[in-house]
Amino acid sequence: MKIGFVVYLGENEDLNRAPRYPEIRRMAQAVEEAGLDSIWLYDHLLFRWNGQPTIGTWESWTMLSALAETTQRVELGSLVLCNPFRNPAILAKMAVTLDEVSGGRFILGLGAGWNKAEFDAFGIPFDHRVDRLEEALQIVRPLLKQGHVNFEGAYYQTQDCEITPSGPRPDGPPLLIGGHGPRMLHLTAQYGDIWNTDTDTRPDLLAESIANLHTACMEVGRDPATLVITARVGVAFPDIGKPPGWMKPDLPDSVEEIATALHQYEALGVSHLMFDCGPSNEATLAQLAKATRLYRGNSQS
Repeated sequence: MKIGFVVYLGENEDLNRAPRYPEIRRMAQAVEEAGLDSIWLYDHLLFRWNGQPTIGTWESWTMLSALAETTQRVELGSLVLCNPFRNPAILAKMAVTLDEVSGGRFILGLGAGWNKAEFDAFGIPFDHRVDRLEEALQIVRPLLKQGHVNFEGAYYQTQDCEITPSGPRPDGPPLLIGGHGPRMLHLTAQYGDIWNTDTDTRPDLLAESIANLHTACMEVGRDPATLVITARVGVAFPDIGKPPGWMKPDLPDSVEEIATALHQYEALGVSHLMFDCGPSNEATLAQLAKATRLYRGNSQS
């Protein structure tokens, strides 16, 4: 099972500011040096809620492109891109290009979006988000897999759209869809290569969501075994630093308990975990790396 790490782009309690690019670059390099398998970035433009001051963040695609050049081995993924932020045909073109830059290490994660304040601030329509995502997937998937699409929908249209040149992988970067509701599970079963959820991801709770995903696959005529299962897992390390106020940990911060949970996830059929550690820094990364080594049978400290 692969283990990934979420690198923060936004203002956070640990730094009392947003990280600068040299800090983000160093964090990404540390993930690779620690022996983990992947780096993940959230996709937001800003945060506002309950009348609180704006929380700023860097734009994720630009950062992913930079990290593709500064790393060599780890996979790079979006967790997940907000579909309405970018035209889907152009997004597919961008994804193939980034896959080329990274040498075939990119995973395109896509979702419907949820934070209304950033939609309003940047003038992006918030209505019919799942409808828009459903249309976008009918454009993005064929462009990634076949390099060509014609599509006429209520929100998006393409005419003889073609992606050329193609990237390093014949089927393009894998398409990860993030979501957990019934309709999102059906869209994942129809169009996704990978499913991701960030809801109820404790091992004892995730089994029900996986069963619901399998049901959705059967309803659309897909073999569930052909869909990769992944999950975002939150772990707070208050002894190291202040985790984000919004974080609800899924696992305790004990290295041994995390390692035990990793075996439980593997038994559930999970192929890849994305750890959101609070705070997101080299000290929490070191704890996750220890748990990963313990899980993989390496007794080195």
